[in-house]
Amino acid sequence: MKDQTKPNAFPPDDGPGLDAFLPDTSQGFIARAGTALTDASGPADPIVVKDALKTVHDPEIPVNIFDLGLIYDVDRRQNGDVYITMSLTAPGCPVAGEMPGQVAAAVAAADGVGAVSVELVWSPPWTPERMSDDARLALDF
Repeated sequence: MKDQTKPNAFPPDDGPGLDAFLPDTSQGFIARAGTALTDASGPADPIVVKDALKTVHDPEIPVNIFDLGLIYDVDRRQNGDVYITMSLTAPGCPVAGEMPGQVAAAVAAADGVGAVSVELVWSPPWTPERMSDDARLALDF
């Protein structure tokens, strides 16, 4: 029976709520890809990781995420695993649920890289000052 105290109220069993369609963030905003290396000879090559990061582009801005300054930290571990901390240009960015997974997949596909974890953070907030000179030039800053 409809709740008469609220004219447009719906019974609680009307189907899934919005939470059913959002990504699971119970473990934080972390995307994972790749598998641990069995024969790692040390950390992944920093140039290989950087080049992989540069293959990922923000769909709204014609510059790669590395030059945009969205990559805050890259921790290359002795076993070949890589832990990345990144942000987006704004918390309301429409690719917030997808971008960390794309970054993890791109880096995990690189030679000499094991398991990859990408954590999406909002502090410190991204600012245009984080962009490389190449990004500034490309975006006419």
